[in-house]
Amino acid sequence: MPWLRNFIQLSANFTRQSSVKPTFTPSLTRLLQFSTESQSQAVDNSTDKYAGMGPTKGDEKPRVVVLGTGWAGCRLIKDIDTKIYDVVCVSPRNHMVFTPLLASTCVGTLEFRSVAEPIGRIQPAISREPGSFFFLSNCTRADFQNHEVHCQTVTDGVDTLDPWNFRVSYDKLVIAAGAEASTFGIQGAKEHAIFLREVHHAQEIRRKLLLNLMLSDVPGVTDEEKHRLLHCVVVGGGPTGVEFSGELSDFIMRDVRQRYAHVKDYIRVTLVEANEILSSFDDRLRTYAIKQLTKSGVHLVRGIVKDVQPQKIILSDGTDIPYGLLVWSTGVGPSPFVNSLDIPKAPGGRIGIDEWLRVPSVQDVFAIGDCSGFLESTGKPVLPALAQVAERQGKYLAKVLNHIGKAGGGHANAAKEIDFGTPFVYKHMGSMATVGRYKALVDLRKNKEGKGLSLAGFVSWFIWRSAYLTRVISWRNRFYVAINWLTTLVFGRDISRI
Repeated sequence: MPWLRNFIQLSANFTRQSSVKPTFTPSLTRLLQFSTESQSQAVDNSTDKYAGMGPTKGDEKPRVVVLGTGWAGCRLIKDIDTKIYDVVCVSPRNHMVFTPLLASTCVGTLEFRSVAEPIGRIQPAISREPGSFFFLSNCTRADFQNHEVHCQTVTDGVDTLDPWNFRVSYDKLVIAAGAEASTFGIQGAKEHAIFLREVHHAQEIRRKLLLNLMLSDVPGVTDEEKHRLLHCVVVGGGPTGVEFSGELSDFIMRDVRQRYAHVKDYIRVTLVEANEILSSFDDRLRTYAIKQLTKSGVHLVRGIVKDVQPQKIILSDGTDIPYGLLVWSTGVGPSPFVNSLDIPKAPGGRIGIDEWLRVPSVQDVFAIGDCSGFLESTGKPVLPALAQVAERQGKYLAKVLNHIGKAGGGHANAAKEIDFGTPFVYKHMGSMATVGRYKALVDLRKNKEGKGLSLAGFVSWFIWRSAYLTRVISWRNRFYVAINWLTTLVFGRDISRI
């Protein structure tokens, strides 16, 4: 009978499989070791649910711990030699944000996934190698004496597990934790403004903008309330603030006036700046930007914000500016984690570094990106918080660490006698910004006082798009960006509130 033969064959297979001893892959072995170390060390500290990863042994690859997934950290992770090092990345986000195009996602010119690059794609070894990991966590403390960092997992929502505390020992530590938006201590800014720095900020801006458009169309809403709901105020006249204002004005002119015809005359954009907009650009380009923004309907206000309230901002001269959407883009400052580190600081509160991007007061610690700055003893100025600075530092430090590893100095306290080579030198490649209506600015001067090529207009806009399309990290995202731009050109922006 067929069913009887199948039953006998199944029983025989089960008997043979049960006699085979289980085997473990290297990844599973390392994971079990990680769990065993955690359980054995958790007794020493009952507040930690997992004690974490212990120091590496002499026959193991040295471990580089990278704090942050910004421009600096991701460039280092991409270029580091994973045949020499194990890489452990600790960050509250598992992707890199291509910030120059973030403003375009707020109004539907680009989709959000087009500007987000997963860490596993930037450095595949983090997903494949047995000793390399990515931890979705915040670093809460750095113990430089014991060569370890204390971390806490990131949790979202209300009904979630309690955060887990753990430790990770390092042979080399790279602090690339970035910076946070600066509010200059202005009351109410953190509570009521949106900071355009992360993908979730862009999502919040988009949802708020579309919600206000739909609410203003509801019967019974007064004209005064419509004016407030549809008043978008941008604080900060740097490249981010100007580009967002330009994108928003394009969205209003090309999409809102067609699809929200009932309220098209109520929506407006105001850009508030204490000094000159785009202060690092050439004077001629600044004049051109002001002219184009004004032509696009952006109202420029020079003033200092004194107070931020739920429905209005108050300037230092007493002027009230009602708003329905408030976007804050006034620069960056050191994060609480950077402030908590007991090491010498550079001007502005950044982590102090030398010419080789080392933190000279402690061993095996480096700092790159917006969180770092040259110490006054080096005689070098603190570099601006720009993506090109951070990326250049990450690329340089990856070469230095690869050189140290090949010279046998990868493990903790083993690089004291190794020559690090040529110090880091930053050369400014120029600045770009779009002002909407297929217009942009390209300033190729080496510095503000220097001479160089400056362009404005449609050609500059084409250069701006071409340059950023080539700078997007993966071919996948380049394809996404190109298709999004083409779709927006042909069909207009997506106005769905999802």
